[in-house]
Amino acid sequence: MKYFDCLKKNVDPQPFLDEISGIDGAWDKSTGRQDKIKVQREALAIPLRGLRKSAIGDRKRRDVHESRWTTGSKPYVVARRFLEDFAAEQDSILGRAKIVCLPAGKRVYPHIDRGEYYRVRNRYHLVLRSAAGSWLKAEDEEVRMKEGELWWFDNDQMHEAFNDGDQDRIHMIFDMLPSSRAQEVFGTAA
Repeated sequence: MKYFDCLKKNVDPQPFLDEISGIDGAWDKSTGRQDKIKVQREALAIPLRGLRKSAIGDRKRRDVHESRWTTGSKPYVVARRFLEDFAAEQDSILGRAKIVCLPAGKRVYPHIDRGEYYRVRNRYHLVLRSAAGSWLKAEDEEVRMKEGELWWFDNDQMHEAFNDGDQDRIHMIFDMLPSSRAQEVFGTAA
């Protein structure tokens, strides 16, 4: 496969799911993704890390490299620890991150993540819930990701997702910049 790689299996999703279910209205606190991004309109999201608005200046959002923990991410201790540990393990700098729910019968429409931010980063999916396996397509390749698996995939390709199961599909989706590219992106070593 060119556009997908399963990096880990058997990551226990239950601590992440317990954390989400322990927060009242977790999926209702931020609706910007489904409200503003047409291809994401059927998905719900909990933003953990986002772009730094103060760094935007005259750049488009997709070209802002700087990111930060959101104020809403504070109660997600398990998710934050996992992201920090995996970034260290991969010798990478953590970028944007979110927990995403795709309800049964819903989809993420075909798109390419464009811009300087995405061009230099790797995209990952940690599958937290997906009874039937999560279908994802990039260009001409299709995979069915299973609960507890961590996948890299090439989001520079046309990609889409569909939840053909009968329950919500929950993934933690995040980006990382290899430390070897820090000089190129930020002008300084990591």
